[in-house]
Amino acid sequence: MSHQVTIRPSGHVFHVQSDETVLSAALREGFTLAYGCRNGACGSCKGKLLEGSIDYGKHADTALSAVEQASGLALFCVARPLGDIVIECREISAIKDQQIKILPCRVQAIENPAPDVAVISLKLPANERLQFLAGQYIEFLLKDGKRRSYSMANAPHDDALLQIHVRHLPGGLFSDHVFEKMKARDILRFEGPHGTFFLREDSAKPMVLLASGTGFAPIKAIIEHALHQGITRPMTLYWGGRRPRDLYLDELARGWAAQHAHFSYVPVVSDALAEDAWSGRCGFVHRAVIEDFPDLSGHQVYACGAPVVIDAARRDFSVQCALPPEEFYADSFTTEADLAKVK
Repeated sequence: MSHQVTIRPSGHVFHVQSDETVLSAALREGFTLAYGCRNGACGSCKGKLLEGSIDYGKHADTALSAVEQASGLALFCVARPLGDIVIECREISAIKDQQIKILPCRVQAIENPAPDVAVISLKLPANERLQFLAGQYIEFLLKDGKRRSYSMANAPHDDALLQIHVRHLPGGLFSDHVFEKMKARDILRFEGPHGTFFLREDSAKPMVLLASGTGFAPIKAIIEHALHQGITRPMTLYWGGRRPRDLYLDELARGWAAQHAHFSYVPVVSDALAEDAWSGRCGFVHRAVIEDFPDLSGHQVYACGAPVVIDAARRDFSVQCALPPEEFYADSFTTEADLAKVK
């Protein structure tokens, strides 16, 4: 048995089968709703239920609170209709016709710009190319049926190799393998591209780019794409880490700032030690943005990092800096610990 879903304000209609979520059915029928993790952990697919009833599905409280649910909000990646429903959400046309593939790839090189960060270059088969937008991610298909998502850190014009950034989280299924066993020429399989985190090129607004840790990966792709395209909108990158070494490609970001007058870079460190001799900005990275941009009403923000960082930035930029909610684009990096909160 299927149920009908009507999207407002577009009026588009699609049908959800009994074994599908709202998001999976929308994607199957060619309607791209905003999404990220697809498992109820990040909150990127949050929208409003206007009519009807749903099974809200398993999700993390941080992604959808009881108060938000009571106000009519839902996570469409885990929500299942209990009848015909009407929802309100943004549709994204830029990736409507994008082809999602399952492809093999070979590990071309592994570099370690920091002790706990691996930059991995992946080579596709000679006759294959992956069409994607800067900022999107791929999902590695592991032997036990599990998946692990990583953003591509290269821009589409530089696609001879795909690049991902992996932080070692001890006990992490994929990151343990990367740091303990992975070697050049290993073969992996992935599915992609996925996600709705990418540069909105139809805007002329100045951009604030916010990254924490390896959340720098898709931000790097977006910046390199914008520079390649000759986009001259003012761009300010805030990259935060606990210690200076967490800003593992600091020289690359400083190089962008030196070469492009419309680009600025602000590194922010929260827990520097005396031995680091850090003399730059300190504290939480999103607070540094608030200090410099008390009025974000005319800006766009692109943010990527841990859910706690993204949630704080989304809330505080809206409340304190008048950032329009529709101009906050984010990708929350969910870890196995975040997935454990889904219940």
